[in-house]
Amino acid sequence: MGIQTYLIAMGLILVLLGGWVAVQYFARAFAAKHPEFGPAREEGGGCGTSHCSSCGAHNTCTTDDDKD
Repeated sequence: MGIQTYLIAMGLILVLLGGWVAVQYFARAFAAKHPEFGPAREEGGGCGTSHCSSCGAHNTCTTDDDKD
């Protein structure tokens, strides 16, 4: 039972990882076909979840490009 359980767990992890990669691929493909919805948002890509150091009280990120 030991090695069989290990192999099943490893296979399940690989299947879940492959599934997540497929979800990201299809989200990017959908965003490319429908630019009116904007780019696909990556997890942790915004101030609300990534806690960037330039987020203020308004929860918006500022970059060097924004300081015009």
